[in-house]
Amino acid sequence: MLVIIPNVLNDEDIHVVQDLMATANFHEGTTSAGSEASRVKNNHEMFISEVETQRLNNLVMGKLVQNPTYIATAFAAKIAAPYYAKYTAGMHYGNHIDDPVMGPANQRYRSDISITIFLNAPEAYEGGELVISTAFGEQEIKLDAGDAVLYPSSSTHRVAEVSEGERLVAVTWLQSTIRDPAKREILYKLSQARETLIKTSPGSTELEQLSYGYVNLLRMWSDI
Repeated sequence: MLVIIPNVLNDEDIHVVQDLMATANFHEGTTSAGSEASRVKNNHEMFISEVETQRLNNLVMGKLVQNPTYIATAFAAKIAAPYYAKYTAGMHYGNHIDDPVMGPANQRYRSDISITIFLNAPEAYEGGELVISTAFGEQEIKLDAGDAVLYPSSSTHRVAEVSEGERLVAVTWLQSTIRDPAKREILYKLSQARETLIKTSPGSTELEQLSYGYVNLLRMWSDI
């Protein structure tokens, strides 16, 4: 399931992130790639002090993990600190699948969901679309600054070459308590219907029945 979440970060948040990235150091993105991905990865990733990193992550991840759509979609058990990446003219990231297990030795996690948060406006660069292979063909994603997209880490995906300008993104991964993406999609759709009934038919029999099914499927399918 591919889910777009608008306005994870607001304009003020984006200005803070962009100001920090404008003065940060960057290194070759291949240093964080797995053995297969490193052959097709061509970008730069931000390197800043631990204090600045903590400040940035508190802002970006703080907003993400409190977002209601993220909560309803991800069912997160563990989430990684993000990478902040920059693509300039000629840079791209070829077709790849994210590593199934990530993190340092004492903090390993299974990558179930990949997340890209767009950090500058789509008109700031040409190309640079995130292209995700789905059951319905390739989906090209190029979102407004502050928007995020969540998609299964098992998907083949790539970043099209940037031909002009500069593409800024934050990228992270998470391990979900609901391992099966098909089950996550069912729960997400049930949660959306449930939220609608909470607003339109509070106290109704239909809401009670839907909540019963949603809550107990979540209990049945959860890894924890």
